[in-house]
Amino acid sequence: MKLLIVTGMSGSGKSSVMDVMEDIGYYCIDNIPPKLIRQFVELCKKTDTGIDQIAVAVDIRTGDMFAEIFRCWQELKNDDSVEVKVLFIEASDEVLIKRYKETRRKHPLDEKFNGNLHAAIHYEWKQLSQLREIADYYMETSNLSTSDLKEQVKALFLENKSDSLVIKVMSFGFKYGVSTESDLVFDVRCLPNPYYLPELRNHTGCESCVRDYVMSFEQSQTLFNKLTDLLDYLIPLYIKEGKSQLVVAFGCTGGKHRSITFAELMAKHLTDSGFKVQKYHRDITRDKKF
Repeated sequence: MKLLIVTGMSGSGKSSVMDVMEDIGYYCIDNIPPKLIRQFVELCKKTDTGIDQIAVAVDIRTGDMFAEIFRCWQELKNDDSVEVKVLFIEASDEVLIKRYKETRRKHPLDEKFNGNLHAAIHYEWKQLSQLREIADYYMETSNLSTSDLKEQVKALFLENKSDSLVIKVMSFGFKYGVSTESDLVFDVRCLPNPYYLPELRNHTGCESCVRDYVMSFEQSQTLFNKLTDLLDYLIPLYIKEGKSQLVVAFGCTGGKHRSITFAELMAKHLTDSGFKVQKYHRDITRDKKF
């Protein structure tokens, strides 16, 4: 039996994730008290329900009962008949506050902190931070649209093998902030920048003209080969340790040329090596003029 515990910050997108999990065949329960998760799993195993994939959303809404989640998780991890994974979802404080203001919904801790949204978010993060440490999957949704989030969830869990490693290769621009969801971050700002060539400025690393320029330099080729060797060495170690998701990020100044070039080439290399790979260019449409 597969059990996915979906948790994270209120307003980060858990409801959208649960919608996707239901669409791809999981039996979904939202806002279940942690103490009841084990009981429900046992019920499904002992009766002819036909339920073998379960997703439960657990977060601060359960109040004081939320503290039971760690004991519940440990018990389920010790049960060889259940494959339990944790998906942690978060977004920056600024984005969470913006979402609450736009939807005019109250934070679950609104009354506890007399409407002080900043204090509520800070307290919630302190309560959830330990869960982030044990999570098998992690998503930072600050820069994701609802459709982007759903596509990434589908890529992770649709026909996902229990022992596989999903590798997310992404690009970003340091001027918009460092990617906080990444396991490995590589700074490629040391390479020649196509931005300063007028004929390449409005193109991206998804196009051959930019990729050819970036990779025409010996230092670019040497760096890519060294990073390829590093990942070829590291990935089998992550798989051996049971890691379910690896996020590899390449950053340049604006996130449109050098970082995309390296992300595209590395994604191709890893795909050709037989790994399950997702690509995501976080800042490719930033400041785009239509």
